[in-house]
Amino acid sequence: MQASTFEFNGDYIAGEFVQAPSPDLEITTRSPADQEDVVGRHRCQVSHVDQAVQAAAEAQGAWKRLAAQDRANLLRRYQEIAKRRRAEIANTIAREVGKALWDANGEAGAIAAKVDLVLGDGAKWTEDRSLDAVPAELRFMPHGVMAVVGPFNFPGHLPNGQILPALALGNTVVFKPSDKTPNTAVLLAQCFDEAGFPPGVVNVVQGGVAAAEALVRHADVDGILFTGSAPVGRKILEANLDSPGKVVALELGGKNACIVLDDANLEWAARHIAFAAFASAGQRCTATSRVFATPGVARPLAVRVAEIAKALSVGHPLDEGVFMGPVIDAGSRDRLLKAQSAASAAGFELLAGTSEGERFEVAGREGFYVRPAVRWAPDAEIKVPGYTHDELFGPDVAVYSVRDAAQAVDLLNATRYGLSGAVFTQSRDTFESLAMDLRVGVLNWNKGSAGASGKLPFGGVKDSGNHRPAGITMGLSCAFPQARLLCPPELQSDLPTWPGFPA
Repeated sequence: MQASTFEFNGDYIAGEFVQAPSPDLEITTRSPADQEDVVGRHRCQVSHVDQAVQAAAEAQGAWKRLAAQDRANLLRRYQEIAKRRRAEIANTIAREVGKALWDANGEAGAIAAKVDLVLGDGAKWTEDRSLDAVPAELRFMPHGVMAVVGPFNFPGHLPNGQILPALALGNTVVFKPSDKTPNTAVLLAQCFDEAGFPPGVVNVVQGGVAAAEALVRHADVDGILFTGSAPVGRKILEANLDSPGKVVALELGGKNACIVLDDANLEWAARHIAFAAFASAGQRCTATSRVFATPGVARPLAVRVAEIAKALSVGHPLDEGVFMGPVIDAGSRDRLLKAQSAASAAGFELLAGTSEGERFEVAGREGFYVRPAVRWAPDAEIKVPGYTHDELFGPDVAVYSVRDAAQAVDLLNATRYGLSGAVFTQSRDTFESLAMDLRVGVLNWNKGSAGASGKLPFGGVKDSGNHRPAGITMGLSCAFPQARLLCPPELQSDLPTWPGFPA
């Protein structure tokens, strides 16, 4: 597909693409895979946040009163358009994120597929129902204007998974994409526009930190759906302490680990761990960065994961046969290299990856490439600031030899995060026993920590979020239950009486 530049498309507000007459920021996005590839240029104006929220507020009354089937029909139309434009979306994701094309294709395909989940199994969690014996009803009501603040690593799939249930349940949306990946958001806006959504129902505003802060602090925003880092999630909560009724649904980071026991299928575990650690260049919130293995399997497992890491194809995401592209930018690469240097200084043995101070280059490309790294820990209990207990968001995994499963559980839990984890053992009983003590929101048996299904809830505990931000239960963050006691005319024949109440 011919590469083209997104040239000043403007923000999508009230059904139109609107230019910034007095921009306070201009974003130029260059592909992290090749800095010569200018993916997009965008002029941004913070005041557009007010305009977008106003448009969403004005549209919400009519949108929530529209029949649910009519809203669903518009989502189906959006689905058809997203399917038709899948290759274009995938190409844009690959260029602006640096995500290998096979990976970007999977993300682009999930955008249309999400409609089936939202209107199918997802809708069951927010179904209105009647209690005939009372009589009473439970109705799920839209919050109003929902702010969706998206991440860079899945710039289409993750915000799409929050926008769609919000719309299906009668909310209107203002979407603020990451300033690292604004171009996929333009394509989503075009899909909503082509589908014929009423003006103001979906709005997209580009910008940096100032725009995001204006949106999450806005008095007329009724709910915030955020995917990103734990420090930013905390700031959003702090900004809304005086608005206890405002929904703040957070999907944050992780320091995810696998437990591998002696009875595990070693080759199976090694391949799943390598995929979970290195897919998307480790830039998944569920990526594996720690492996706790019992003595009989620990060293052979580490060696095998390292062999796989060395054999992985790293290169430009649009080149054939590439498994992994670059990390998102120079800052991310440098933070990862700094953390890895700290690990080396603390005695971690490098089994795969680049030596300290060495840069990995892809011929003919000026990008932010790193090799997948595998390290052997000198001590299961070791703590290295910035490495062992902090999210790296890059392709690096450390293997720790532990005494037994109990120590593995303690170490897996010993971070401020609790997003995902995995246990590799042939015994279902052992898995179930360990699962009772593992403080994570996503836990897999003999599958990597990065494995997740849109048909399941998705989110974490502790500093990984507040349990409810994504997956099949996403609609619960987009509507509130309204309890209704009913008294139809046929039940009004006998006037009610109470002690001491006049007849």
